[in-house]
Amino acid sequence: MAFLKPFMPRFFLAAFLALALFAAPAARAFGLFSSGDFCKLPDGVEATYSKGLRFLAATQRADGTWGDGYGREVGVVGLCVVAMLAHGDDPNYGPYAVNIKRGINYILSNANKGNGYIGGSMYNHGFATLALAESYGMVDDDRIGPILEKAVALLLTSQAKNPHNAWRYSPTSTDADTTVSGACFVALIAAANAGVEVPSKAIKESLKYYASCQSDDGGIGYVSPGGSNLPRTAIGALVYSLARKTNTTVYKRMLSYLQSNSSDASRSSGYFHYYLYYASQTYFRSPKTNLWTRWNLANIKILQMSQQSDGAWRGSYGTTFATAASLLSLALNYRYLPIYER
Repeated sequence: MAFLKPFMPRFFLAAFLALALFAAPAARAFGLFSSGDFCKLPDGVEATYSKGLRFLAATQRADGTWGDGYGREVGVVGLCVVAMLAHGDDPNYGPYAVNIKRGINYILSNANKGNGYIGGSMYNHGFATLALAESYGMVDDDRIGPILEKAVALLLTSQAKNPHNAWRYSPTSTDADTTVSGACFVALIAAANAGVEVPSKAIKESLKYYASCQSDDGGIGYVSPGGSNLPRTAIGALVYSLARKTNTTVYKRMLSYLQSNSSDASRSSGYFHYYLYYASQTYFRSPKTNLWTRWNLANIKILQMSQQSDGAWRGSYGTTFATAASLLSLALNYRYLPIYER
């Protein structure tokens, strides 16, 4: 799982789990959402988020990349751009406009002019396409639209030629896995939200692939049933919820697995920030809104405790990825981007 193995100290894992188990009464009283309307930000979210953004802005290089871990991977640059966009500042004239422009320039410069392939792996391509989709119509750059359309066309062609109707590391891969496929699927949904045509068949085939990887325990395996874990199951549940299939047995079993195994830190500790990124979206889109409020308050507290004085979060794949993923797990509180709307 290239560039996706962040580390989380045991202390913070234990604190997170305890908070997740006991935050329910406070969450119910808080009433974060009322009839689908945003009420107010939970305490400390704005300060925590802004501090993280300032770290990313201060450490970005002139070419749009970051210098640590996987900070030069175009997919990580894409996640950083999305984290900046998700705060809701004006992307053309606001405080992070220069940083967003640098990141977009780097993504576009890494796009193949012929077929739109971005970044040398479908992980990178998926997250970079997500960034372009969320930027399209917001960022004043005429180059985004044509490259976004090519990037989506490559996703669709790659899927159609894949025997599993999913994705792996290369556009021409004949095998597939649930993690790469998650990045590609979310990019397709974001592109559809931006107005790019995405055939319903592509969505349906993706759902079939995740169903084929569901284990007896309801969790999702890597390339087939078996070896379920929390991050992959969160991806699968998000895929189903984005496709508006939360009434299916497959989805309900995934959600049940996530709830039943939330105290098993060993299932997610190797990919903690990656797990936070997907799990926050999954719980946000869950029909059971109390699950989101419990998760959100617990996630806010653990990220506030683990945020460094410079605004970053640390991970074994670098502070850039860990910080971007952490911020995006908080970004649901803003609900500014189309991909983060219910």
